[in-house]
Amino acid sequence: MSTSELLKKVRKIEIKTKGLSNHIFAGEYHTAFKGKGMAFSEVREYQAGDDVRTIDWNVTARYNNPFVKIFEEEREMTVMLLIDISKSGKFGTEQKTKKEIATELSAVLAFSAIQNNDKVGVIFFTDIIEKFIPPKKGKSHILRIIRELLAFEPEKNGTNIAAALEYFSSVIKKRSVCFILSDFLDDDFTKPLQIANKKHDIVAIRIHDKREEALPNVGMIKMLDAESGKTSWIDTSSKKIRNRFSGNYKKRAEKLKQDFLLCGVDHININTAESYIKPLINFFKQREHRR
Repeated sequence: MSTSELLKKVRKIEIKTKGLSNHIFAGEYHTAFKGKGMAFSEVREYQAGDDVRTIDWNVTARYNNPFVKIFEEEREMTVMLLIDISKSGKFGTEQKTKKEIATELSAVLAFSAIQNNDKVGVIFFTDIIEKFIPPKKGKSHILRIIRELLAFEPEKNGTNIAAALEYFSSVIKKRSVCFILSDFLDDDFTKPLQIANKKHDIVAIRIHDKREEALPNVGMIKMLDAESGKTSWIDTSSKKIRNRFSGNYKKRAEKLKQDFLLCGVDHININTAESYIKPLINFFKQREHRR
């Protein structure tokens, strides 16, 4: 991809996702995620109904009139995006691949975060940690993240979510909001997920394609596992094979759901064939009601 092509793509994503953030998600994001706590803002004269526990006795004694302390929620947080850039992300049978959906979602979340004065950092991972971008504020920082998402070429093909979570826990010491964007085609990551979620507020965003749910009846087809490189021939005209394929998908999806529940992690399912706007809004509203 040439530099001019890359910049055009970055600009296109910026226009779309910043618009979504401005008009739809920024307010929802603000109410869905708590800040670090309450910070002192100012003092004012006592008014009927004020909590007597907030009286500032030093100022009250100085002016011989009751004054109370006013506190505001600290809004600044650190938001981390753990983005799976393994080869399976290049799969997509609709208008966009899983990676393209992940890129747009990352941009929407990042723009929503900086509008609330939050820092945003990124970890790209496959079965190794491919790149770490430390948390920062500002539009230029978000545009850099989008450029990296579009242009970065990973060294490896596979997926190791456990390694990504362990690295995240080691480099981000303060509590943060962490979105994991992946198809979660991996096993044995529940323990590090559970550990990380005790310190951080983790949200799993699972991106999948409808062709992963069911095989079409189109006869013999050659299938490629993008992460392992292995190929195999499948007779899709066999109802038994199609049922087994869809059954395995349902079992895996249900296990993931149970794993997230066990770890106390919120999760969102995004289908490449559908808009991600409604699932995100529903998630933010659910979070707001639980506050």
